[in-house]
Amino acid sequence: MAPQKLVFVTGNRMKLQEVKAILDTNTDFELTSQDLDVPELQGTTEEIAREKCRRAAELLQGPCITEDTALCFEALNGLPGPYIKHFLKDLGLDGLNTLLQGFPTNAAWAMCTFAYSAGPGSEPILFEGRVPGRIVPARGAEKFGWNPIFEVEDTGKTFAEMTEDEKNSISHRYRALEKLTTFLRAQS
Repeated sequence: MAPQKLVFVTGNRMKLQEVKAILDTNTDFELTSQDLDVPELQGTTEEIAREKCRRAAELLQGPCITEDTALCFEALNGLPGPYIKHFLKDLGLDGLNTLLQGFPTNAAWAMCTFAYSAGPGSEPILFEGRVPGRIVPARGAEKFGWNPIFEVEDTGKTFAEMTEDEKNSISHRYRALEKLTTFLRAQS
């Protein structure tokens, strides 16, 4: 049987590489990508993920998946959450640490939400993966977003200090993709 084709709507080369690496080891899906200009709305992670996927399916006139990543600080009631990309751009890794000064906790969680739409007019279905951890001063290679400041619970390592295989076997993205692929297998 031919592998099921998925269009992943992303312009982020690092996300695409990571998703392909996870899917190559766990599934028989053939992933293609397309970079679309889909405006990112404000709202909850779930609202943002649903609307982004809905708009992408309309633009593609077919099925697709989208992905949204959030880094949530317990002390800030889940912020910066889905706005982490903007916080990171404006504040940098050190600035993100500074946000937590004076708070009693540096606990955080990494969250990934994949949305799947069967096509235009179809309500997107969400698949969420979470990893608990804490915010620490940057450690490891600074090549992918906020990975150097997020230490995964019970590992003593930031995502940036892990090997690619190690991270891809426990990450928030892996956990969300695992749920998505289970759903897609059940549909075929």
